[in-house]
Amino acid sequence: MAASIDDPSRRGAAWMLLAVALFALMDAGMKWLAADYPPLQVATLRGAAALPLVFAWVLLGGRAATLLRVHWRLHLVRGALGIAMMAGFVYGLARMPMSTAYAIVFVAPLLVTAMAVPILGERVGPRRWTAIALGMAGVLVVLRPTGEGVMTLAGLALLGAAACYAAAAITVRILAQRDSTEAMVFWFLLLLALGAGALAWPDWRPMRAHDVWAVAGVGVSGALAQVALTHAFRLAEASRIAPLEYTGLVWVVLLDLGVWGVLPDTPTWIGAAIIIASGLYLLRRERVLAIGAQP
Repeated sequence: MAASIDDPSRRGAAWMLLAVALFALMDAGMKWLAADYPPLQVATLRGAAALPLVFAWVLLGGRAATLLRVHWRLHLVRGALGIAMMAGFVYGLARMPMSTAYAIVFVAPLLVTAMAVPILGERVGPRRWTAIALGMAGVLVVLRPTGEGVMTLAGLALLGAAACYAAAAITVRILAQRDSTEAMVFWFLLLLALGAGALAWPDWRPMRAHDVWAVAGVGVSGALAQVALTHAFRLAEASRIAPLEYTGLVWVVLLDLGVWGVLPDTPTWIGAAIIIASGLYLLRRERVLAIGAQP
């Protein structure tokens, strides 16, 4: 009996690990493209390349009807936040190692909790506020504003991307109560492709033939990652598998070393450790509070 109870959680964890690895590959493809194309163009390609595959996934699942029963205003807000997030993330990704970029954006879960207080009216106790403050201190360690660190426009763009991601996650919490997962994924990608494409059009650069494989890789890995993520959260509790997102740091360190021949410096490792520890404590604390709130 115990094995049957644990199996869904194990399978959910496996899907989550796969999703994280695929998202890391997608981000590596975007970093590769960002060396030659503007951030908004890369954001457009990310949305457009994955959209046909995601639409096929929706059709195969027989969920096409759910695409029209949606909360349009929130989808538009989420789309705008997604464009800003992707542009900032790609801009920073092009100018620093992936591991450093990931260390900064790992602060996003902490920002989600902080934003949930004024936007959703959630209550956050002193322990969770302390975890949030420590996580932000970890970001300062990575950015090193008083030294010769990465407190640059790229670092600030990544921090802004994390803030946009957190705000978009708040909209997802609201949308998830009404709209299907397929609708949220489809409309996000479509709005990203159309919105970023319109903004990128004045500076659009013609695609070179040898970059098509990178665009295809971004689309395939992004679409498969989204499917894997959906399976993960369907099979296991979010509080159990969300910490596995931090395994992405392992993948990006390997990609940084294997593709670009760089490794994060000591302050980045220390800052990342502080941010991850704060995030893990926050997740554990939220799980404890959720269990205590059950009748």
